[in-house]
Amino acid sequence: MGTAVTIVGLLDIAAGVFPRFRHSRIHAVTEVLPGSLGPFAAALSISAGVLLLLLAHGLKRRKRRAWRAAVVLLPAGAVAQFTYRHSIAGVVIAALLLALLLRHHREFKALPDPRSRWKALANFVLMSAGSIGLGLVIVNSHPGRVIGRPGIYEQITHVVYGLFGFEGPVDYAGRVSWTVGYSLGALGMLTALTTIYLALRPEHPAARLTADDEAKLRELLARHGGRDSLGHFALRRDKAVVFSPSGKAAVTYRVVSGVMLASGDPIGDVEAWPGAIERFMEEAKAHSWTPAVMGCSETGGEVWTRETGLDALELGDEAIVDVKDFSLTGRAMRNVRQMVKRIERNGYTTKVRRVADLTEEELEQVRGAAEAWRGTDTERGFSMALGRVGDPEDGDCIIATAHRTEEGDTSPFGDLKAIQHFVPWGKDGMSLELMRRDRAADPGMNELLIVASLEAAPSLGIERVSLNFAMFRSALARGEKIGAGPVLRMWRNLLVFLSRWFQIESLYKFNAKFRPRWEPRFVVFRSTGDLPRIGFAAMQAEGFVTLALPRLFAARRRPKPVRDCAHAHLQPAAPAKAPEREVQAA
Repeated sequence: MGTAVTIVGLLDIAAGVFPRFRHSRIHAVTEVLPGSLGPFAAALSISAGVLLLLLAHGLKRRKRRAWRAAVVLLPAGAVAQFTYRHSIAGVVIAALLLALLLRHHREFKALPDPRSRWKALANFVLMSAGSIGLGLVIVNSHPGRVIGRPGIYEQITHVVYGLFGFEGPVDYAGRVSWTVGYSLGALGMLTALTTIYLALRPEHPAARLTADDEAKLRELLARHGGRDSLGHFALRRDKAVVFSPSGKAAVTYRVVSGVMLASGDPIGDVEAWPGAIERFMEEAKAHSWTPAVMGCSETGGEVWTRETGLDALELGDEAIVDVKDFSLTGRAMRNVRQMVKRIERNGYTTKVRRVADLTEEELEQVRGAAEAWRGTDTERGFSMALGRVGDPEDGDCIIATAHRTEEGDTSPFGDLKAIQHFVPWGKDGMSLELMRRDRAADPGMNELLIVASLEAAPSLGIERVSLNFAMFRSALARGEKIGAGPVLRMWRNLLVFLSRWFQIESLYKFNAKFRPRWEPRFVVFRSTGDLPRIGFAAMQAEGFVTLALPRLFAARRRPKPVRDCAHAHLQPAAPAKAPEREVQAA
């Protein structure tokens, strides 16, 4: 239905723009109508076509409001085509589509998406650009009626003037100037009205985790949090949550570009997971959102696919270090051992403590450093990031800090040079959430703090530590072995090539330094055709794709190459250093 509306919208635009369709049997044109009725009908046809194009996506998602608008616009576009060109075929096509919409009206019941007034600004910019582009087509669609030879500057000026309802520098013979003027004015009015509507309509903000929801999630994590290393990240306060009917399980999610994006496994009792998953799918169906899960475990993937009929694809591997097996001795750990010893000889010391054990002054220093050392304006991370440091409710989190006193140091953070933040993983584990460091500090800060955290883990009751997530690790590992097939080698070479911009290979090699065991993580999706959309939504959620519009009003920050979240799926690569290459946290 959405595709059919797109076609009708394009036909409406073509009917109002291109005079060479006059001799077409489908789009017969007669300009025998008196006065300005013909040009006005052309403008109405263009307006209806543009609005139908805007509504097509909503109709594909079975949005009720899109259906209502299409039911009004289809007759308007048909009447405009018939009035301007006496196009019987255009009226018949619109009538048939209108009949189908009315017949299947009960299928269009999807609820509205969360929205904000930033969409008004996005609409203004995109509609303005589109109107100028279409306006240039309109101005140049009457070459035989143009007086003189106006250049591109005069054409653009004529379009801009016309969008505001004024006469421009391009002159036409006959009533063509009326048609062009009405059409440009209609585009300008359409841009203004849609922007005003989006700016003034009641705001329906995205759902947020309420205090009551957070308290319930903390209770579930206290009982079942040891099952999934990503469980604590469900406490991000920019996520929404659905609970199972029994309240013993929950799924947290965020809606991004029409994708209902969950992360990790459901929280709570495994026996109650199906109830929470069912509620999740019902919510996705009610809003016509595309359901997806990023980074679930093998057990989680099995439950999701069994209960919903969705499919799963291996996304990468999580590096997990068992504290009792970790040691710096041996040839395999020589590089890490030498790096740590060298940094310690340079005067660096480390502290590993729970957040509750830091003073308020120390927490302020850590928060300030974490903000100042962030490499981008946008906070990175979603599925494996908490998004805050030192919150009073997160007293069980662990902070590792590196210090070095330097003569003449005037840093507002004192001797603090690097920080790492870990969140609880049940009662005996922790997950690395954030790594940031002072760019002036020596290379190897991340290795130093990871080793310090692993060595301090027994005194904190920690038996297992989840490090970074390595995307496509198995392909990289198998592709470099003897006997790898040509397809696997080609796939590995592509990943190595992409590592020039994203930390794929380098993050895998960084994790491998600590001799972890690898646990696969999966993406769950409805159909293969949804994967590009899900990938784009995940990139938005993780902060790698952001709308540039809000930054027009934000102070420009000096870019720094340090990244935010240790667990982000894709990360721009850190610059190579001699003799080693240090991986920055994402």
